[in-house]
Amino acid sequence: MSLGIGMEAKNSVLCIRLSGELDHHTAEELRKNATDAIEKYSIKHIILNLEELTFMDSSGIGVILGRYKQIKESQGEMVVCAISPSVKRLFEMSGLFKIIKIEPSEKNALRRLGVA
Repeated sequence: MSLGIGMEAKNSVLCIRLSGELDHHTAEELRKNATDAIEKYSIKHIILNLEELTFMDSSGIGVILGRYKQIKESQGEMVVCAISPSVKRLFEMSGLFKIIKIEPSEKNALRRLGVA
């Protein structure tokens, strides 16, 4: 299965909606698309909507950490929302929730970042 990537810029927030599988085959596409959007739209914060993401491996963690570092340079914040149980477990085991906040929905995440 492949990775579906939906992106929408709202003010200085980039909403990234992922579906399918984020692995070593698809991680580079996400990295490039997200980096381009961050630069093009002067993005300060990222919301990752992972409701439709069915699988993620360490390559996905690497891409997410890279974008986290990219927005942290401009004092931005990354919020994950609507995360599936299997992907949530991977986030917990990798320690990502120590640096990345989680919200139950995209609406809550937008509110947290002051956009909704």
